[in-house]
Parts: sequence; C-alpha cells; structure tokens
Amino acid sequence: MATITTPRSTPPARLNGALNEPDLEFGRDQHAPTPEGWGNAGPLSLLAFAVVTLMLSLINAKAITADVAPVVFGVGLIFGGTTQLIGGLIQLRNGNTFQGVLFSCFGAFWIALAAILQWYLKEVPAAQAGHALGLLLYGFTPMVVVLWLASFRTSRVVVVALGTVLVTFVLLGVGNYGGHTTLIQLGGWTGIVAAALAFYLALAELCEFSYGRTVLPVWPLAKV
Repeated sequence: MATITTPRSTPPARLNGALNEPDLEFGRDQHAPTPEGWGNAGPLSLLAFAVVTLMLSLINAKAITADVAPVVFGVGLIFGGTTQLIGGLIQLRNGNTFQGVLFSCFGAFWIALAAILQWYLKEVPAAQAGHALGLLLYGFTPMVVVLWLASFRTSRVVVVALGTVLVTFVLLGVGNYGGHTTLIQLGGWTGIVAAALAFYLALAELCEFSYGRTVLPVWPLAKV
C-alpha cells in the first residue's frame, strides 16, 4: 500500500545561530551543516582565540610576570593557532565564508607569532626585537581592518569585538616598535576585553545549542 509523505520543511534560522544551524551574527553567507555531518566550528575557534589572547594579554598588562611567556607560546601554537585554523577551514568547508576567513587568519597569526617568539626572534639583534614585533603587528593590522569593515552585517558584539582587536593591534604595534611600555600595557588591557567578548560569543552560541533558544543576545545586524 502506497503511503504519502509530507515534505519536511526547513526551520527558520535562529538569530544567534547554533552549533548545527546558520550563524547570522556572522553574516548572511552562513549555511546549515553539510550532509556529511560537518558541524559549526565557530564556538571552538572563538574559545581558541579567547584563551590564548587572554593569556598573552595578562602578560602585556603586567598582571602576570613575563617569565611564564613560554607557556603562552605552546598554547598559541596548538590551541590558539592550529585549532583555530582547523576551525576556520571547517567553516570554509561549510560555506561560512566570513567565519572561515576570520578564524583561518587569526589561527595563522597565532602560529606565526608563537613560532617567531619561540624560534626566530633570537636571530634578530636584541636592539631590533621591538621593531621586529612591531613589523609583525603592522603587517597584520590591515588584515584586522578588513575583517572589521566586513563585520558590519554580522552582529553588534562581533563588530565591537573586532574593533577592540584592532585597537589592541595598533597599541601593541606602536608600543613594541617604539619601545613604549605604557602602550603595550594598555594593549594588554584592551586584549583582555577582546578575549572576554570572544568568550561571550562562544557562550552565546553554545547556550543556544544546549537550550534550544537565545540565552545571551548578540544583536544581529544581518538582514533576514
């Protein structure tokens, strides 16, 4: 006996997104998971960015002694760098262009920074070490500008977070290149704020997945 099946309707996208739904706070190009089962790596990448940014920023802000910096290099290479880069590639695989570019860029930045601080900075004359770090940050600052300008159709929290990251890069770049310890310390505090916002975004996405509803607002800017 033949049976009649009703086509399954596609549920509307949630405003905050979720682990297995489009994340409209990151732009209109978001898509649901692929049939192969690739999920949303956004929260993972956000946590990777937040953890290592917090650790390094605490040192820059002089809240923790710089003697523990080698710990940050390891976390930056594995979690902040490699994990975030993998998360970005997963987002590109899912068709989430903005997140994919965002997390891949910052993941690659953390890998480069960790490698330079751990292995290559020793090849630079001690008197030029600040110039070398300043050059690195100057080089990546336009990247942050591009990401920030592209974020104005994501959400207010993402815009503020990337704006804070941009300010942090500028402060640390100028501070390291010119040897201005006050600017480096200020950049440490703005970095702590950027890390807090990344933790907030990750928590917002994970809570929405866990509870099935919006728990923490991100105030989306994407037109739906």
